[in-house]
Amino acid sequence: MSEHAIQLTINGRAHEARVESRLTLSDFLRGDAGCTGVHVGCEHGVCGACTVMVDGAAVRSCLMLAVQANGAAVTTVEGLADDDGTLHPVQQALRDEYGLQCGFCTPGIVMTLASLTGATPATDPDKVMNALSGHICRCTGYQGIRRAARRLAGLAPTQGAPTHG
Repeated sequence: MSEHAIQLTINGRAHEARVESRLTLSDFLRGDAGCTGVHVGCEHGVCGACTVMVDGAAVRSCLMLAVQANGAAVTTVEGLADDDGTLHPVQQALRDEYGLQCGFCTPGIVMTLASLTGATPATDPDKVMNALSGHICRCTGYQGIRRAARRLAGLAPTQGAPTHG
């Protein structure tokens, strides 16, 4: 198998490596870069657990090769919170709205929502909910996740949703 030199930025830090051409970005991030918040579930891009941001766009890292990320800026869930431990607004909203259970799917959901709340946040409820439809969570009823997404998009809370300070 052929190896390739890659250079990329992961969570604001430069990384250089030699990787096999067939190595997925998810396996590179977990094994070589130590980003164990990247979870691998289905390995077919269906579950969304491996979602990261590449140059600001949410991508399934199990469907992308590490060599394809050469020159890119990759952000994983480990790169969202501030150095002082202050949670990213997406992480805080999920916490406040009880959108967390076992946590396996959470990093991917966080990264998808973070990609929608960048410089121009998505405020179209259909766009926000459509983005979440690509994630499978077996623990929750999705209601807390949906409340958090609506809150992040600046949308009115769903009727009957609990309010949290």
